[in-house]
Amino acid sequence: MWVDILYLLLGLIIGGLVGFFVAKHYLQKYLKDNPPINEQMIKAMMQQMGRTPSQKQVNQMMKAMSKFM
Repeated sequence: MWVDILYLLLGLIIGGLVGFFVAKHYLQKYLKDNPPINEQMIKAMMQQMGRTPSQKQVNQMMKAMSKFM
C-alpha cells in the first residue's frame, strides 16, 4: 500500500521534471527560430517615431534586444 503511494508520488515528480525541461527546451528553440521582433519591425517603429533609421542603428537595436532573449 505505502509502496504504491511512493511509486505514484515518485512518478509524478519525475514526470513533472521531465515535462518542465522538455517544455523549456521547446520554448527556447521556438523563440530562437521565430524571434518576437525583427529588423523590419524596428525600422517601422523608428519611422513611426519620425526617424529614418540607418542600418547601424537597426543593428544596434537588434543587438540590444538579443541580450534580453
